[in-house]
Amino acid sequence: MLKEKLKNHNLILASGSPRRHYFFKELDLDFTIDVRPVNEVYDPNLKEAEITDYLSKLKASVFNDLKENDILVTSDTIVWKDGKPIEKARDEAHAKAMLRDLSGAMHEVFTSVCFTGKDFQKVVNDRTKVWFKELTEEEIHYYITTHKPYDKAGSYGVQEWLGYIGIEKLEGSYFNVMGLPTRLVYKTLLELSSN
Repeated sequence: MLKEKLKNHNLILASGSPRRHYFFKELDLDFTIDVRPVNEVYDPNLKEAEITDYLSKLKASVFNDLKENDILVTSDTIVWKDGKPIEKARDEAHAKAMLRDLSGAMHEVFTSVCFTGKDFQKVVNDRTKVWFKELTEEEIHYYITTHKPYDKAGSYGVQEWLGYIGIEKLEGSYFNVMGLPTRLVYKTLLELSSN
């Protein structure tokens, strides 16, 4: 259905994330992947979705060669807890510290998706609350050594072992925690395809 509506558009996903590639395939979309480097620095005064909105637009800013029928999709996800962002871990010790911090507490996951064309830009975002059980040191060590989650915000994947055993409750979109609020992507692409 959406694929048919987008047949006159060239959908470009600017993401190296295997999860986002998977979602676009599962949404039955024809797309190409084009990832360009960008220095992901933002004003430390930004909060919550302001950060992901800014970074998703920043990732689009390096594409100055879009054609008339292109729709570029860029995205960013952060974990937010105690008034500050928790990003990707630098190493094993950092990942362990992050998971200890998330253990037995609630955090929020923000994802923004930016849709950019030659003469338009639209940003949508979503928030999900996640509650973790108290994680043992053994569980944290096992997860980090077996899954090496250094490419993930907050050092965990909701769809991996730690998500299976550690998450007590979610409020909001599960897929948003995986890195893409799929229903918002679908809704926005439907709107853009009819313009």
